[in-house]
Amino acid sequence: MFCFVLKSALLLGATVTGDTLESDKKALLNLKIFLEEHNRVNQGRYSEWNKSQTLSPCAWPGITCSGGRVTGVNLSSSEISGDIFGNFSALTALNHLDLSSNTIGGRFPTDLGQCHGLKVLNLSHNIISGELNLTRLNNLEILDLATNRFSGAIQLTFPAICNKLVVANLSTNNFTGTIVNGFDSCNNLKFLDLSANSFSGNIWPGFVRLQEFSVSENKLVGPISPDFFSEKCGLQVLDLSENSFVGEFPKEISNCGELVILNLWGNNFTGQIPEEIGNISGLQGLYLGNNSFSRDIPESLLGLTNLAFLDLSTNDFRGDIQEIFGKFIQVKFLVLHSNSYTGGINSSGILNLPNISRLDLSFNNFSGPLPVEISQMKSLKFLILAYNEFYGIIPPEYGNLQSLQALDLSFNKLNGSIPSSLGNLTSLLWLMLANNALTGEIPAELGNCGSLLWLNLANNQLSGKIPPELTNIGLNATPTFEQNRRSDRVTAGSGECLAMRRWIPADYPPFSFVYTLLTRKNCRSLWDRLLKGYGIFALCVGGVKTFQMSGYVQLSSNQLSGEVPPDIGKMLKVSMLNLGINGFYGDLPPEIGQMPLAVLNISQNKFSGEIPREIGNIKCMRDLDLSNNNFSGVFPTDLNNLNELSKFNVSFNPYITGVIPATGQLATFEKESFLGDPLLSLSSFINNSADHSPTIHDEKKSKRKLAKRDSILVFLALVVVFLVCGIVTLVVCLTVESPVEMPGYHLGDTNSQHDSISSSSAFSPWISDTVKVIRLDKTAFTHADILKATGSFSDNRIIGRGGSGTVYRGVLPDGREVAVKKLQREGIEGYLSRSMIPVAILGFGLGEAAEGMRELLKVGVRCTEDMPQARPNMKEVLAMLIQISSYQAHSSCGSSSPPSSHFDEGLN
Repeated sequence: MFCFVLKSALLLGATVTGDTLESDKKALLNLKIFLEEHNRVNQGRYSEWNKSQTLSPCAWPGITCSGGRVTGVNLSSSEISGDIFGNFSALTALNHLDLSSNTIGGRFPTDLGQCHGLKVLNLSHNIISGELNLTRLNNLEILDLATNRFSGAIQLTFPAICNKLVVANLSTNNFTGTIVNGFDSCNNLKFLDLSANSFSGNIWPGFVRLQEFSVSENKLVGPISPDFFSEKCGLQVLDLSENSFVGEFPKEISNCGELVILNLWGNNFTGQIPEEIGNISGLQGLYLGNNSFSRDIPESLLGLTNLAFLDLSTNDFRGDIQEIFGKFIQVKFLVLHSNSYTGGINSSGILNLPNISRLDLSFNNFSGPLPVEISQMKSLKFLILAYNEFYGIIPPEYGNLQSLQALDLSFNKLNGSIPSSLGNLTSLLWLMLANNALTGEIPAELGNCGSLLWLNLANNQLSGKIPPELTNIGLNATPTFEQNRRSDRVTAGSGECLAMRRWIPADYPPFSFVYTLLTRKNCRSLWDRLLKGYGIFALCVGGVKTFQMSGYVQLSSNQLSGEVPPDIGKMLKVSMLNLGINGFYGDLPPEIGQMPLAVLNISQNKFSGEIPREIGNIKCMRDLDLSNNNFSGVFPTDLNNLNELSKFNVSFNPYITGVIPATGQLATFEKESFLGDPLLSLSSFINNSADHSPTIHDEKKSKRKLAKRDSILVFLALVVVFLVCGIVTLVVCLTVESPVEMPGYHLGDTNSQHDSISSSSAFSPWISDTVKVIRLDKTAFTHADILKATGSFSDNRIIGRGGSGTVYRGVLPDGREVAVKKLQREGIEGYLSRSMIPVAILGFGLGEAAEGMRELLKVGVRCTEDMPQARPNMKEVLAMLIQISSYQAHSSCGSSSPPSSHFDEGLN
């Protein structure tokens, strides 16, 4: 590592050979060679360092000099990966080293310990691991190691380096142990951030002499003593959030008269909120959420004229919103989510607050129509009412909220159409209306929302076409982002993580890391970056990766239809498009290949024609689902160019032909990605049929499989006995009466709303991945026939609906009719992706009852072999067959109803 080595030149009367600018240049060129060897593709500013004898290294990017020596190296955000360079100590005059925001890994290097002259060391936002030992760096003034993988205790470093230390940021690591006494001798320390670690035990009592102290998201326990807050308290920021502190919070906090931020969120504090907090005149942010404070809010808090952020969420207040909240006229951000409130929105007066910018009332029990009065809150930028019981229409007056940037009404019971007036919201970034009962068409006026990047209308009952004007959303969000960059930054509260989990889909690969690292601190950072338009993941535009901001469009699980407009190619800011589970038909426009998509889901629609080969140009595609459509023609091998593809499904497009390449990205997927495509030619290893020599593990696995199969055969034998009885009964009945058809279903009836054709409880483990096929005539269908029918619903009539799916009337190529049930089940975020596997064929022709039963057993056994993880309960299969057999015999003997009123339940 680069470091300043104290010389003895004055004592020896001579200069040690080699400590010159030329030696610094040589050390930097060695650093360049090291970095280029470890980073052959992406390279940072160091690649511009030149060997030219005439160019001083002081002119190189990232290099700072003083007194004719290299004193600073700044290689932050230079895409450096691999282990850290091991010879920075060759730069003997170095006092500033910044390697932040790279992906440098490996263990903490011992070479850094020789850099005695370092004053600033910034290694934040890397993946460096190991225990921390900086005992020789006693000249450090600023130490930033945030967001790495350091572990162990901190006693090896503190208090050894405390002599001149002013700033220490150790947040978001894996440090453990106690912090008591660790910083007692750090007399110059002003800023200490220990958040998002695993420190345990009691709090360090000396924190009150700092200016900023954060120990949030740790495992600290115990009460906060009143003795901590002496009259010498100099704190400006105190963050104790997300620990396990208990008891009443001391009123002596008022001795910290310079406090700007007080964050107690997420502890076990009880009792009254100290009214003495009202004496801290400069307080701007008060975060008291997720505790057990008393419902009584002190009147003294109204005197905090600078208070901008008030968070009292998750305190189980219940009932009506306290009327005192309607008096906080100075507050800009009011966060009251997760309190089980049932009323008081109007009576509390909060809708009359003149300065409210963010109002978060989500996760409560509010009901009734949405308050029209909200439209008068002209300063409102974020309206978050998700997860309540609101019903009725969305007031058209909400289109008057010209400053609105986020409207989240998801997970309510709203109905009616989306107001066209929302097209007036030109600053809108987020529109979240998912999981309601909205009907009608998507208003074309939404295309006027030039800032709208994140649109989620999933899981409603919307119909009609996608208006071509909708492709204009998000094309110009820059004015909104620039406005947010100019505004004063206020520390985020507690609602960001909850909102972002709704606003950023869990099935969105570029954001998947967010869900594993979604601490409150990260939420604050991501929230701030998103609002200001700074991208947080690489996006492919024209084959080039960029960090520009991108959004998504989610329209899944509605009743939309028509063709996708070719203008879809204009949506150059959309990286996720989900149109799944609708009724779209026609060709998928090739212009879709112009979008910078990471996720494309068009499953369970009626698209036809060829799959556009242009999709193969979307180099950053990670998740592609084309399943359950009517695509035909030759499969485009251009999709093999999608080198980042991690999820792929083209199942149940039975008219696709061609060959799946034996090498490349497509060859990495299993046969489940190609089910129901009988005309596709797959490699043997995709079919899982490649030859291999048996191993001991294989033999054991085979024995277990045979044992399980033997058990199934025993059950099948019992089933045969019951079938014989059923057939005998049928023969007897045939001499008495002629057959009747299955009640509730008439093949020509297009309006039947019965759901007698249902999924068996025996197969319930795979209900979301199956299609149940019921035979309604007297001719036998082969397995191939069923496969052909399941993928073609475009010209078929609906003959029944039920809670679990829709039954279609299908016609095979030879004219035979079949009823096919396409099952549906809602998943996370309404995002559904599944295969349709024919599981059961039930014969209801009188002379073919036994044949139908045998077919059921045969297909059932085959499916248990294909899907061993979801084997049906054979006892339940047996009971179902007995019941069906009884029904056959009963209906054949002249009854028009099944022998039990629970016949449908037996099938369900």
